[in-house]
Amino acid sequence: MKTNRRNFLRAGVLAGTSVVCSPLASAGSDSAERKSPYKLPYKNTYVKNSFVAENEFRRMDPQLIDPPTFSEAKNVLPEPFWDGNKEAIDMYWKAWEIGIGHTRKPLPGSGFVSSYLDTAYNGNIFMWDSAFITLFARYGSRLFPFQQTLNNFYSLQHLDGFICREIMETGDDAFHRYDPVSTGPNIIPWSELEYYNHFGDWDRVNLIFPALAAYSRWLRLNRTWRDGSYWTSGWGTGMDNQPRVPREYNMIYSHGHMVWLDACLQQLMVDRILLKFGFVLERWQEIEDIEDEIGVLSAYIREHLWDDKTGFLYDRFRDGSLSQMKGIGAYWALLADVLEKDQLDRLVEHLDDPATFNRKFPVPSLSADNEKYQEDGRYWQGGIWAPTNFMVIKGLQKNGYREKAFDIAFSHHQHILEVFKKTGTFWEYYAPESAKPGLLARPDFVGWTGLPPIAVLIEGVFGIQGNFPEKTIHWDVNLTEKHGIARFPIGPEGMLSLTCFERSSKQQRPKIEIESNMELKLKLSWQGGKEEFAIQKGMNRIG
Repeated sequence: MKTNRRNFLRAGVLAGTSVVCSPLASAGSDSAERKSPYKLPYKNTYVKNSFVAENEFRRMDPQLIDPPTFSEAKNVLPEPFWDGNKEAIDMYWKAWEIGIGHTRKPLPGSGFVSSYLDTAYNGNIFMWDSAFITLFARYGSRLFPFQQTLNNFYSLQHLDGFICREIMETGDDAFHRYDPVSTGPNIIPWSELEYYNHFGDWDRVNLIFPALAAYSRWLRLNRTWRDGSYWTSGWGTGMDNQPRVPREYNMIYSHGHMVWLDACLQQLMVDRILLKFGFVLERWQEIEDIEDEIGVLSAYIREHLWDDKTGFLYDRFRDGSLSQMKGIGAYWALLADVLEKDQLDRLVEHLDDPATFNRKFPVPSLSADNEKYQEDGRYWQGGIWAPTNFMVIKGLQKNGYREKAFDIAFSHHQHILEVFKKTGTFWEYYAPESAKPGLLARPDFVGWTGLPPIAVLIEGVFGIQGNFPEKTIHWDVNLTEKHGIARFPIGPEGMLSLTCFERSSKQQRPKIEIESNMELKLKLSWQGGKEEFAIQKGMNRIG
């Protein structure tokens, strides 16, 4: 009899029997008919995680929704406008067209529970790709529930809380959970927080919290050294070929007996998000361990991974010395709330340094003073990547570096636009020294390269961000041309049309029109000042 592996594992553990697991089979595969690529199967070694028992996605019936058409989308999606920049608007719509074309329905028996936006890589879904994809796809939530792409990771969570970083379309894990490359980076909660801030869907937070808490606990039990610091691998960071491990170790597959900076920063960021969710859900006792880890990780990063001489954060080798490789992963510190203001200032200064990160096109994944830096990008040896650039932009905005955030957002957007005008499509990553795709980059990559033409345009270039729980629109105006966006969604039913009229300079107070179907507060800022206004239902004119 054909059975879903998720239920097979559950039945075996609850009955107290031994469950045999092939190394590539995990929750969600048709295990009874799968053939292991190895001669000897694995025995059951699961230690159950109490949060997993609450994970409703593991018991959920598939919710299969037919993908929309692009012609339908054009009348529903947010509609940006920007005088004199028609090609940027054309690029926005092309990104949606390609992305919508990558929307998939799950295969029967896969264990996937939701239709999803594909990674556009090899037919599999990837943990951090999908997290970044949903960070721009949330703007299309009135068209299609793109955020439910992440449900497929929750539905295939293992009994001990593990979630594989790459899952095949059949529902099979690509790696055994104890493989050093099996999982990460843990950034899905960031996407869920941004979605909640935009739409206020607290029911979803209540639903996802057990899965997120279980996975975070698994990482703490299985990816830390005895001092509480985190380790991972090249594949586990998503930044495959960065020159991070000592030469005797494999740069892709090995943890190198190192403390991995980005893994520590990401876990600290996630702990803060889960603490926020858990506090509002009144699960105080269950999140005490998370609060404890925040203190441990914060102290460790400041004391052991920060180098005051160079003003940067680094990996730590097994002998206690710091690596001297400067990588873009250090900028997760902008979202982790771990450094003091003077330390953050010094970290951000490197973004202005031509010897490191201020290259022709920002921001290279590896500093230009590293011997492995490549002008064609060579993947993570200098390549310009939409997801990590988005992380840097959002981190700068969060910490008040508004001008630097705009400069990088605008330069990055123009870089992607220049290549788009030449090729008519989007690429997996880009070269740092020329307006070209990166070496061997995949085309039509929407995928996470939907971030620059959509989310970076709206949030970074236009400077528009919504926060429904606070009933607030933040608009940081940097452009002088007339620009704005119609059909901007916020909350369950909120819809706005926002227009900023042409200005003679960046210092001039913006003249704004906002048509809204709900009451909000506008937090308006520009180079010359900032003000707050009450937005009423109907047309509002400011300035």
